[in-house]
Amino acid sequence: MENNKSKMVDITHKSTTLRTAVAQAIIKVSKPETIEAIKNDTVPKGNVLAMSKAAGLLGVKRTPDILPDCHPLPIEFTSVEYDINGLEITILFTVKTIYKTGVEVEAMHGASVVALNMYDMLKPIDKGIEIHHIKLLNKKGGKSDFKDRFRSDLTAAVIVCSDTISAGHKEDKAGKAIIEKLETNGVKISEYIVIPDEKAVIQEKAKNYQSQGIDLIIYTGGTGLSARDVTPEALIPLLDRRIAGIEEAIRRYGQDRTPYAMLSRSVAGTIKNSLVLALPGSTNGAKESMDAIFPSVLHVFGILKGARHD
Repeated sequence: MENNKSKMVDITHKSTTLRTAVAQAIIKVSKPETIEAIKNDTVPKGNVLAMSKAAGLLGVKRTPDILPDCHPLPIEFTSVEYDINGLEITILFTVKTIYKTGVEVEAMHGASVVALNMYDMLKPIDKGIEIHHIKLLNKKGGKSDFKDRFRSDLTAAVIVCSDTISAGHKEDKAGKAIIEKLETNGVKISEYIVIPDEKAVIQEKAKNYQSQGIDLIIYTGGTGLSARDVTPEALIPLLDRRIAGIEEAIRRYGQDRTPYAMLSRSVAGTIKNSLVLALPGSTNGAKESMDAIFPSVLHVFGILKGARHD
C-alpha cells in the first residue's frame, strides 16, 4: 500500500549553529554576441546580471513556499557572483544562516532562479541557451563537520541517582536514554548502575570510576531542589574545574523547550582527565541535556588527553 503521509523532518532537537552553503549553475549561450550584449548592457529586457541577481535574492527567500519539506528559516546573508568564460557564465550563489538546519537547498534554489531569469532575459536574442550543472559545491556548519574530530576510544560510566529506582519501585529510563546517546556517538559503556540519593555513595562512585580511567562519568538524578537532591553537593567538592559553559548550554537548551529547566542544578567539570556530568533525572531532561551538548562536548578529550583518530 502506498504511503501518502507527508511531514517535515523534526529539527526541534537540533542546536542552532552558523550554516553556510555554496551552489552553482552554469548558463551556456550559443554565440559570442550574446556575451557582448550582457557585458555592454544592451539586452532589450535590461541589465541581465543585476536583474538576475535580484531575482535570485527574492527566490531564495521563497524556497519553503514551493518545496514542501523545506523549513522556513532566516536568510541572513546571500551573495551572487558571476564568472564569464567563453560562452559560459558560472553562477556562484552563497547563503548563510544561524539556524538548526542547513541551507543547501536554498543555495541551489537561488542559483537555479538566477539561471532561469538569465534564460528568460536572453531568449529573445539567443534561441540556443542552456542551463547546466546546478549543484551544491560545499556546505559548512552541520553535525557532519565535527563528528569525525573526536577520539574513538572513549569510555563512560552512567550512574542513576534515585531512591525509588534503587528500591525497585520504578524503572530507569533516563539512564538508558543517556546510554543510547553515548552509543550513537561511539562511546563505550563501561558501567551502568543505580544508586540511592546518598552523598557518600555518589562521591565514592566518582572517585572509583576516575581511578579506573573512565573518561565520562555521567550522573542522572538528584539535581533538583528537593531535600534528597544532593548530587551537586556531592560532586562539586571533588571537581578540579567547573565547566560553566557546558552547564549553561544544557540549561539554555532545556529552557527553550520547557520553562522549568532553569530549576535544574546540572553540573559539569573535570576530575583529572575525566569529565563529570550531573544531569536531570527525568527522561526528557536527561535526553535533552545530552542532545544539547553531544557530540561537541567530546572535544574536551582532545584537550585533556590529546587528539587520536583510530
